[in-house]
Amino acid sequence: MAHRALMGLNKNLPNRLNKIKPLQNLLVLDFEATCVKDVILKPQEIIEFPCLVVSTEDWQVKDAFHEYVKPRINPKLSDFCTELTGIMQETLENEEHFPEVFSKFCSWIEDGNYFDEKDKSAFVTCGDWDLKVMLPSQCELDNINVPDYLKEWINLKSSFCLMTKYYPRSLADMLRHLNMKFQGKNHCGIDDVHNMTRVIQKLADKYKAEFTINTKIEEETKDSV
Repeated sequence: MAHRALMGLNKNLPNRLNKIKPLQNLLVLDFEATCVKDVILKPQEIIEFPCLVVSTEDWQVKDAFHEYVKPRINPKLSDFCTELTGIMQETLENEEHFPEVFSKFCSWIEDGNYFDEKDKSAFVTCGDWDLKVMLPSQCELDNINVPDYLKEWINLKSSFCLMTKYYPRSLADMLRHLNMKFQGKNHCGIDDVHNMTRVIQKLADKYKAEFTINTKIEEETKDSV
């Protein structure tokens, strides 16, 4: 983004340029969704919605959102899905559907003032699937508009590669590369965001990392008639 700020500025006014402030909050997010072994399930539906807020001031978790979501189209989980995520059918029975959970999440975001200022906060995901594929698909299914603040994010794999010069295949691969052990159950959403947070903390400590947004959904432009 910095190169855009430089474009068109008078070369005689260098003192007007200000360094872009680092992000204050990293919102670490990882969805779990309905799935079937060896089959591409359409549509997939979000069944776990965890998000941890990490302050870049001290790299500690300062807030959390965690809800389970009852799927509407395919309400019964496959045995494979339960085994993979650890989410039991009875866990979801009394939970709300996605529109209600997403409304809670948006209210939580608003109450935390995480996006009341530009470049104050950013989401962090392990890869692009969560916010590039899963959330837009779920919102389309439920006729919900995706807020602008969920259309750009930090792909932790890309950030990890930039800092370590090693591109990780997965979250577990990141931990192995940093000589860390996975805590909890892989593909349990809340455990995944906890371990992603540990990776972020390690990168901040070892590499003095500054995290910046590196992925966004480009708005489609219609050809003029």
